[in-house]
Amino acid sequence: MVETYISVRELVDKVLRKELKLPEMQRKYIWPGTRVRDLLDSLYRKYPSGTILVWETDEDIQERDLAIKSTKPPTTSQKWLLLDGQQRITSLSAIISGEPVHVRKRKRPIEILFNLEHPEGPPVEVTEVDENDGQESSENLENGDSSERDIWEELKKKIFVVSSKTLKNNPLWIPVSDVFKKSESQILKSIGINSDDEKWDKYSARLQNLKKIADYTYGMQVLDKNKSYEEVTEIFVRVNSLGIKLRGSDLALAQITSKWKGFMDQIEEFAKEFKEDEDYILESGLPVRTLVVFATQQSKFKTVGKIKKKKLEESWELAKNGLRFAVNFLRSNAGVDNLSNISSPFLLIPIAIYAMNNNEKLSGEDEKRLLRWFYLAHMRGHYGMGSSESILDLDISIIFRGNSVDNLLNQLQTHVKKFEVGEKDIFEKGIRSPFFSMLYFVLKQNEAKDWWTGLSLSERHIGRAHSLQYHHIFPKSLLKKAGFEKKEVNEISNLAFIGGKTNRQIAKKEPKIYLKEIIEKRGKDTLASQLISLEKEDWEINNYKKFLEFRRKRIAEEINKFMRRFE
Repeated sequence: MVETYISVRELVDKVLRKELKLPEMQRKYIWPGTRVRDLLDSLYRKYPSGTILVWETDEDIQERDLAIKSTKPPTTSQKWLLLDGQQRITSLSAIISGEPVHVRKRKRPIEILFNLEHPEGPPVEVTEVDENDGQESSENLENGDSSERDIWEELKKKIFVVSSKTLKNNPLWIPVSDVFKKSESQILKSIGINSDDEKWDKYSARLQNLKKIADYTYGMQVLDKNKSYEEVTEIFVRVNSLGIKLRGSDLALAQITSKWKGFMDQIEEFAKEFKEDEDYILESGLPVRTLVVFATQQSKFKTVGKIKKKKLEESWELAKNGLRFAVNFLRSNAGVDNLSNISSPFLLIPIAIYAMNNNEKLSGEDEKRLLRWFYLAHMRGHYGMGSSESILDLDISIIFRGNSVDNLLNQLQTHVKKFEVGEKDIFEKGIRSPFFSMLYFVLKQNEAKDWWTGLSLSERHIGRAHSLQYHHIFPKSLLKKAGFEKKEVNEISNLAFIGGKTNRQIAKKEPKIYLKEIIEKRGKDTLASQLISLEKEDWEINNYKKFLEFRRKRIAEEINKFMRRFE
């Protein structure tokens, strides 16, 4: 193995000339803008930023392009495959070249803004860049609530932020990609800063420091040409396992592709069948997890390297058909429009196994019991209570051993203890609680509708005006002004489901005004269908706690009533 150094500029040039590519084992680019923001902050401050691992090879193996399109002709026949550093290099290539990233036939620009007036000194908060962990809340100035915190004061403390329409109009926030395309003079003069301005020197120096990111040097390790794909796969798995950078499904996928060339393409082609849920299927790792389950009758990946290719191929067919059935079952029978609403992707696997064990032939009782198991396991967070893989393995063994949904339900009750929903289950729970999506499932199945358009609740509506949104029945600003705590304001009991246009029309109106209008136009059933008190005194701000108590009780009652359908 050779150790060398390479600048960000050289790496970007290699990407743009297609001299740096990915082996099949690498998954797609996944970083959100906030990760790119934090990476730029680290490089601007000249902090350490990891190393790069590549493999120089002449082997004829399955390759993948990085998510940036090439814009330059190659200058060498040398082939480097990137094993560690994809997210960083792709992000920097997009920023420096100004090119969007291309992921699954969709283009997405990465727009980061640089604060010319940023404070000096160390960062005011700890930020973390984990190479492959894309889970981070997005930064959205447009939808921020200034009553919770002074967002402008927070932004002034940052050097880089994810772009927003509001900040784009502020001349002191400069698109980072522009800095690599234009001179400091061009940028400053375009915002009205001339050389006789007292801020010219400070701003020029800061723009020059930003450009020096392209000179930042990474340590790079180059694996020998004589290593086989199988050995490189093992190195890839070990490197990422030690750093806890990739999910188990990604490491298992790497081991599978070492013996089954082209398998990644098969997964991506399969995921396209799920349309709006394509990203969920891929990012959840469900295809690989389900394949392993059918191959080994357990869910852990520790033995995946020992599975023969023929067994993998047979299990893949079962996994595909099982997942197709499970997703269709949730969409059609359980009313799940969007898979991201379920509390765990693992919920699909027992359904997939049961379906395949029964040749996809379910009796009426089978359907009822499976729906009962799904709803209860979902809202009780079955796979979030303890070791999710161990819990899944127990469920899997029950189905493979006896193929009984009743036994699955008995095991679920042993685990979660309680099936009946009470008011305490709703108390101070917000949108992240499975009870929130459970409420949506119930209201949708009960044919609740938008308050003005009369459209039935659905996440499949076309157009922004009819896109489903959750609505604070008592507006946040009014409740906060009245002194209510955040958990009270955002409790499930204060949330209803309506279309985007309806939500915008209501805006910050008091409930006593707009709920009265809804009844006059659409009738009392419109509100009753979303379990809202029809007592006008409950619509007063000073009776908010009473309103919550009423609706908590009604939500619990309605969920329990709904679940009795499946007993």
